[in-house]
Order: sequence, then C-alpha cells, then structure tokens
Amino acid sequence: MLDDATKERIEQDIKSDDVVLYMKGTPVFPQCGFSAAVVGVLTHLNVPFRGINVLEDDSVREGIKSFSDWPTIPQLYVKGEFVGGCDIVREMYETGELTEMFQTRGIDAQPA
Repeated sequence: MLDDATKERIEQDIKSDDVVLYMKGTPVFPQCGFSAAVVGVLTHLNVPFRGINVLEDDSVREGIKSFSDWPTIPQLYVKGEFVGGCDIVREMYETGELTEMFQTRGIDAQPA
C-alpha cells in the first residue's frame, strides 16, 4: 500500500539524482543477485547512480512496487522515469538501447 508520505519520499528520491536504483542492499554490497546484476551494468557503463536500499524501510520496499506498478525489485529510474527491473535493464544493455537512452538524456555512459 502506498501512503502519501511514502509516495512523496519516492518522488523526491527519483528527482534528486539523474539515475536512481531501488535495490536490495547497497551498490557496494548488493543483497540479491538481481540487484547485483543491475549494479554491475551501471558500473560497467560508468554511470553514477544513487542506490536506495529497500531492506531498510518496509514502507519504501512495498511502496515502490505500487508507485511503479511493477512487482519486483530492483527498479531503475532515469531522470525521474521508470525504466524497468533486472531483465529489462539487462536486455536494454545487451542491445545497446540502455547506453543510447542514457546518452539521449544527457548522461555520459561509456563502457569501462
């Protein structure tokens, strides 16, 4: 369930940085394989991002699913727009679509 306070917090979070990843764990210590995979893609592309650990707050953990109407975590947001979860991010990365999306939004993305 998404209450107003949680909704406002999520809206603030996704506006605060160009690239925001709701994940289990932290960018340095992801606590699930799917979160680790997305961190790996972003790190490989040298894209700076903010990781938000949903394990620290149940209201955010459940609220982000309602907010995006997406049932799983991780969730990637770019310039306030929901991109997708692990499978979508990985597929977009493999086709080059992810790099292109970052570049068209003014975010430098260059594979290491």
